[in-house]
Amino acid sequence: MVKMKQGLAVSMVLCFTVLTACGQASGSTNVGTNEGTNGGAAPTEASAPKEPVTIEFWYGLGGKLGDTMKEKIELFNSSQQDVIVKGIAQADYTETEQKLQAAIAAKQAPAAVLSSNMNWAGKGLFADMSDLIAADDSFHSEDFVQTFLEQGQLDGKQYFLPMYGTTQIMYYRKDALEKNGLTPENFKTWEALAASAAKMTTKEGGKTTFFGWEPMWGKDNMMDAVFSKGGSVLSEDGKTVTIDSPEWIETWESFRKWIHEDKIMSIHSGGQGWEYWYKTIDDVMKGQAAGYTGSSGDQGDLDFNIVAAMEQPGWEGVGAGKPVASAIMAGIPAGVSDEQKAAAYEWLTFFSQPENTASWSISTGYIAVRSSALEDESYKAFSEQNPQIKIPLMQAAHASAPFQDPTGGKINDALTIAADKVQIANVPAEQALKEAQATAQKELDRLK
Repeated sequence: MVKMKQGLAVSMVLCFTVLTACGQASGSTNVGTNEGTNGGAAPTEASAPKEPVTIEFWYGLGGKLGDTMKEKIELFNSSQQDVIVKGIAQADYTETEQKLQAAIAAKQAPAAVLSSNMNWAGKGLFADMSDLIAADDSFHSEDFVQTFLEQGQLDGKQYFLPMYGTTQIMYYRKDALEKNGLTPENFKTWEALAASAAKMTTKEGGKTTFFGWEPMWGKDNMMDAVFSKGGSVLSEDGKTVTIDSPEWIETWESFRKWIHEDKIMSIHSGGQGWEYWYKTIDDVMKGQAAGYTGSSGDQGDLDFNIVAAMEQPGWEGVGAGKPVASAIMAGIPAGVSDEQKAAAYEWLTFFSQPENTASWSISTGYIAVRSSALEDESYKAFSEQNPQIKIPLMQAAHASAPFQDPTGGKINDALTIAADKVQIANVPAEQALKEAQATAQKELDRLK
């Protein structure tokens, strides 16, 4: 448990309700009552055992990640007697935010949630944890990966705490590369990756039976590739949406061509929650594709006797890849009681303790949020035997910061629609992106 300057935050809140009774018992003779007679005092509230504070924690994780989160919750609950965390699993991050929005409106929000929305924080829908942090001797902000901690700050206040870091990396079947005389050196650029994917692809009767690569459905993989090419979502002054620039059009058109014309790549889309994600992983693990682009957090679901990991590529003449590295953060919705807020803080900071963030990284492949976790003996021993765990850290060293949508998600929504048009409907990238730019620019102009 995290130790506070004035003791556990939860204990402070719980004790507050009985301080008056404690004072009366010690400072009053209680004349005319049974108390104080026969040299003894009647039992008071202060002598009764404190009841633990029970809080809900919502999180959108499934598979091995969901199981590992349950283990962490159980570990926390067994480590102390002041707080009981009740984990409530959602289908994915999106469903968590949707349900949270409804819960906030109904004033029935959980005390803690694996979700972060800076726009909501700016509107007062999340609690500022700065006072709790200031009172916490063991927080050690300097030990956190600064880019992750800063992603939870707004106007100098800490609204969200990083639980783990993530970046999308490349996983490949070792036998597929060996069979085709390839090595990770053949995947240093997107152009080279496409050529290697074409070499590994198998077709029968004009139909692809083994894909050379599988990008993950959605805008994120293609945005990573755009950032690696030098593209941006907004102009430097923040007034113009630039998603129809050559960097965007050329990159997204390459993906459209690889998927629909060359048929060397494929995607899974739709389904419930993370269904599409796990179908993509299954294709590689079952020998139906040579590799895929996925989360650093996939490592807990993969067999590294079969696959290995490498960083995302860059582009010829541009340099190393610059995919996004972001923190998955948790917050405390505004409106919960001080007692619940203190309990939630205890849980969130327990999760990020060096030994806990290190073990989470070992179990899941996600990036630890504390620098000292790298000195954890179990982490060092694991990384020596499992070098794939170092790939996300290496990539994060030259990664891009996540895009913060000033419109409250409208630009991202336009990009999501455009990505579906390119990846699923085979719409030319230029058309899809220009339509998205026009929509996004209108939303941005509304802020003026």
